[in-house]
Amino acid sequence: MTVVTALIVIAVGFVAWDRWRRGALIFGSAALVAAAFRLCLPTVQVGLLAVRSRPFDVAALAALGSSIVFLAATINTLGVN
Repeated sequence: MTVVTALIVIAVGFVAWDRWRRGALIFGSAALVAAAFRLCLPTVQVGLLAVRSRPFDVAALAALGSSIVFLAATINTLGVN
């Protein structure tokens, strides 16, 4: 949980400094890391990442993370980072 929280804080920092695309990529990556942790670690160790069943949590986090990374990577920035 600490690793995912640290990634989210870093992403918020990038967004606050007007680097929204990098922040979105890091935020999506945090969701993908959370999905990997939920898949690999036992339920006792994942803490607040365990919301529903393991397959649902992994699928939801992977879909969310993949969507955010895809959108951040493909959107036209029009000269803005």
